[in-house]
Amino acid sequence: MAVGTLTGLFVKYVLDKKYIFYFQVDSAAKDTVKFLLYSFMGVFTTLIFWGTELAFDSLFRSEYAKFIGALIGLCFGYWTKFHLDKRFVFIQ
Repeated sequence: MAVGTLTGLFVKYVLDKKYIFYFQVDSAAKDTVKFLLYSFMGVFTTLIFWGTELAFDSLFRSEYAKFIGALIGLCFGYWTKFHLDKRFVFIQ
């Protein structure tokens, strides 16, 4: 599970960098810093996702509510991640 998560993180970083933000780095050191910052933003937005899912589960005590909370949290997390990456990670 950890290998799959890390592989997915790396692949998403490369795809976002190339196809979403059209960002080019000029050194491996800068790319490493960008990747670490990108990963940190992912941790932050994952907490949004988990928090929303758990909040809906505890507030409404329903399996459906938990899934709705997960969907809302996932959408808001991805939206937030895009804007954080745009503002703090992939700045030209």
